[in-house]
Amino acid sequence: MEITSAEFVISNSRADMCPKTSLPEYAFIGRSNVGKSSLINMLTNQPKLAMTSATPGKTLLINHFLINKEWYLVDLPGYGYAQRGKKMMEKIQKLIEYYVLEREQMTCLFVLVDSRLEPQKIDLEFIEWLGENGIPFAIVFTKADKQNTGKTKANVARYLETLQQQWEELPPYFVTSSEKKTGRQELLGYIEEINHSVQQTQHT
Repeated sequence: MEITSAEFVISNSRADMCPKTSLPEYAFIGRSNVGKSSLINMLTNQPKLAMTSATPGKTLLINHFLINKEWYLVDLPGYGYAQRGKKMMEKIQKLIEYYVLEREQMTCLFVLVDSRLEPQKIDLEFIEWLGENGIPFAIVFTKADKQNTGKTKANVARYLETLQQQWEELPPYFVTSSEKKTGRQELLGYIEEINHSVQQTQHT
């Protein structure tokens, strides 16, 4: 898939204020500072589409970007940034839960995980929650260029082993680097595949 247009549509703090549309939505979420904005900018080939901030946890809104006038890329707030304070954390958690559980247009949720780290409890709990609620998701390992390939492969393998303790079937996963554009074609190809199957379902 080639992205020919990517435009910002709306930001909001309420999931029920999302665009009224039947287009499929692909949402991206992860812990604060996982490299979400950089990944979105890399995928769309627009270095300033999603705002990157030196301060983790700046994204407190649901941001919709219309891609190729065919589907939405949705940037969700990062979770797990403790310095926000308890009330703000609870508010963001409710916002995420409402969008993930109630938004019918959400076709797949991409959970971003830092490929340099051991499996983090907060990520594993979030993934388990997705499974319990039957949410379609895939895992995106980020920052693969920040270490050698062998280390990335070992960390990804360890992560998948940890998941296999709870999951009979592993979710789809992608290894990415925003700087080197690693995994871009694979990830966009996966979205394209799903879009095709959604269109076929609508026409039958």
